[in-house]
Amino acid sequence: MEIITEEQLAKELRTKYIKNPPEGMTSSMIKEMSDNELLDMDYFLHEEDIDFGGECEEGFYIF
Repeated sequence: MEIITEEQLAKELRTKYIKNPPEGMTSSMIKEMSDNELLDMDYFLHEEDIDFGGECEEGFYIF
């Protein structure tokens, strides 16, 4: 498994999203994002793809 830094990942994601921005965003918006903003955006775009190992029901929860 290759180790990649956050900086390298952000650079790769920036290139990916500049070529094909998410719905509602433009390439220029992606260019102006900080590395942390870009990493957060990617996480939330793929949050459903992550398996946390537990059974989760969809919906809203009030705590």
